[in-house]
Amino acid sequence: MSEERKPKYQIGDIVKLNAGGPDMTILKRIIRTPLSGSPYFSGLYQCQWFAGKKLDSGEFQEAGLILVKSQSETNET
Repeated sequence: MSEERKPKYQIGDIVKLNAGGPDMTILKRIIRTPLSGSPYFSGLYQCQWFAGKKLDSGEFQEAGLILVKSQSETNET
């Protein structure tokens, strides 16, 4: 990998899919560790959201997400 990819979102940010859907919280960035070389950000995030009363989670590409509220804004309220 020639250039290290920088994450756009921080853990705790509130995002949603470009296509719509519920607000989701970023739980973690998915880091890949190759057999040789340094770990790198894969461009995937693990997110968590409520589907009715059920807590659900999944992995999503950074390009498919939009920011609703940043972690820094969440801490201020």
